[in-house]
Amino acid sequence: MHPAAPMEADELQASLAHWRGWVGRTETREDLVTAAPLAGLAATLDRDEPLPQPGEEIPPLAHWLYFLPRARQSALGDDGHPRRGGFLPPVPLPRRMWAGGRLAFLQPLRVGEVLARTSRIVSVDAKHGRSGPLAFVTVRHEITGARGLALTEEHDIVYREAPQPGAPASPPQPAPADAHFARTIVPDDVLLFRYSALTFNGHRIHYDRRWCERAEGYPGLVVHGPLIATLLLDLLRRERPAARVRRFGFTAVRPTFDTHAFRVAGRDGGPEGLDLWAQDHEGWLTMRARAELA
Repeated sequence: MHPAAPMEADELQASLAHWRGWVGRTETREDLVTAAPLAGLAATLDRDEPLPQPGEEIPPLAHWLYFLPRARQSALGDDGHPRRGGFLPPVPLPRRMWAGGRLAFLQPLRVGEVLARTSRIVSVDAKHGRSGPLAFVTVRHEITGARGLALTEEHDIVYREAPQPGAPASPPQPAPADAHFARTIVPDDVLLFRYSALTFNGHRIHYDRRWCERAEGYPGLVVHGPLIATLLLDLLRRERPAARVRRFGFTAVRPTFDTHAFRVAGRDGGPEGLDLWAQDHEGWLTMRARAELA
């Protein structure tokens, strides 16, 4: 598969003016917090837990198991994502990734609760980086339940062009060396499949090895960014079972592949907070995060 010609700077800026017409768009969806996805997530995280019961509080980030995409099979693109357009701007750059997010947990979400999520596009930007054109879209989600607003989230999406021969790679960053606690994760096809199934994520980079190698230029399957973020908070739950997360922010720094084990780690980061991160088998930082406790 041959990469498309790179988008030039003037073309990128002209397209940006069009994409910014999507700023302010909103959509609202409803969902019911059911127990089965929560039990599936616990099993995927290798936790031995009973089936969640009505009224039980769900763990932080488990809301990602709900409000799932529902694009028809005929509406999917070659990469398994829904085709561009609709609620999100029609950015043609082929690589779409979850780059990070910032969440505020205002009150618990509980099994059996009917939730509403209102999503709004708050910003669209673009630039030419070291590896070519980049587009950035930030979506703000507000989730309300029976007691009002329960969770706010800003979700950062980055779009990049297909890999170009000879394009410079971003220099890696070393992970912190002073972890207070850590856990090694051995990713494989089954782990990635189970998380894709739980989140109804059809993106081929998580299960189609030939696609990763031929279309994306990756050495293996890509571990989901949201899965790594979930593993970071799962690590916190294992180390501090009584802790309640008030705020959580994370940034993906470098892709994680299923070709080697990786590490999730954390340390005390000052009053009411912890620094968390993920690193690959070479010690390079792949995700940084901060959790503030109530």
